[in-house]
Order: sequence, then structure tokens, then C-alpha cells
Amino acid sequence: MRRITSVFLSLSAVLAASVLASPAAGAAPLAGRPAAVPSGWEAVDGAELARISGEAATRRTPLTAGDGLSTTAAETGLLALQSARNGQFVATEMNYAAPNTGVLRARSAEVGGAWEGFGFEWDEASQTYAVKSLANNRYVAVEKNFTGSAQNVLRARSTSAGGWERFVLYHNEVLDRWALQSTLNGLFVAMENSYTGTLQYSLRARSTEITGSWEEFALYGLGA
Repeated sequence: MRRITSVFLSLSAVLAASVLASPAAGAAPLAGRPAAVPSGWEAVDGAELARISGEAATRRTPLTAGDGLSTTAAETGLLALQSARNGQFVATEMNYAAPNTGVLRARSAEVGGAWEGFGFEWDEASQTYAVKSLANNRYVAVEKNFTGSAQNVLRARSTSAGGWERFVLYHNEVLDRWALQSTLNGLFVAMENSYTGTLQYSLRARSTEITGSWEEFALYGLGA
């Protein structure tokens, strides 16, 4: 039976109960960091993510992972993303019609299978991550050329990882939350809670800064 292991640091068990609470406004940016990244948020490289994953402790949650994950638990960087805004897990919409096939949406109450699983692949040369959906084995791209409300939506549709598929991963140890920044447009990924229709809860790289729970996520390691 598979389990979900929370990816958090040593004091995070105390903070886990408040993971969905809205954070306080960020402090002024530190000198030398991009203005969009407030104090308390640090970029996480592959070694650091592996360390955090390795130090994570198993805790009971109301969530259960399904058996449909076609991945090995020993592999690091296999994660589920939970929106801090609505408490739902991000899924790959495999059944959506073109051009929205593979859109990422925070709409699942639990990790029921590969639709809610993602591989985070670290690239040392660019110091960035590529995110691969376990549902279709495709990399997540930022659709910069889409127009209207779908512009910059995240979609699992690429067979290789280039500039459209690269992200910087940030962690806030105090909040025990994570944020993704697209290197294509420099914007942070937000969950569109106020959208209606098929793109409601979709993920889009559209925020100039981390303003709160719209851009914040909890990460869960997919264990065996």
C-alpha cells in the first residue's frame, strides 16, 4: 500500500495543522534577491530537495495514495502538490479536449493515482527543475502563446524540457510552503480559484510576487 509522506523540515509537524491558513504579508525583500521574492523564501536545489525528502517523517493524514502510480517509491522527487488556497491536489486533466489537454488543476480531494503525481527533475547547469506529469509522462510547459484567461496556463504536453518547461522552486521554512517560478516569463505559479468553467482551479504562471495562498503549495512525497 502506498503512503503519502509530507515533505517538511524538523519543526514542520507543529506547523502542519495550519498549512492552509493564509500567511501574513511578506517582509521587505533582502538585498541581492529579486524584488518579487519576499524575505523567508529560499530557492531549493536538487540536493536540498532530496535532503528535505530524506529527513521527512511519516505522519497520519486523511489522504490515501492510490495504486495507479506507475513509479518507484525509492526514486526521489516524486511529489504531489496541494494548493494552499483551496486544499485540493493538483491533477493533470488528461480527458480535456485540445488545446487544453493536460492542463494542471487543483481539483482532487486526494491523491488517487498518477493524475496527481509529478516528478521534479533537477538540472544542475540551469539550476532549475523540470516537472513531469506521471499521468502522461509529459513535461509541464507554460503556455505563453495562449490568449485570454488561458495565457500562461500550465500544461503537461512536452516530450522534452526546454525554456518553456523550466521552473525555480522556492521553500519557506516558517510557513512550510512552496512556490514555483517560471523561467520563461519570470512569474510565479498561481491557482485560479476565482475562475469558472473548465479552467477553474487551473495553474497559471502569472503572479509578479508571492502574495499569499494563491501562489503557495504543500508538497507530499509519494512513498511505498
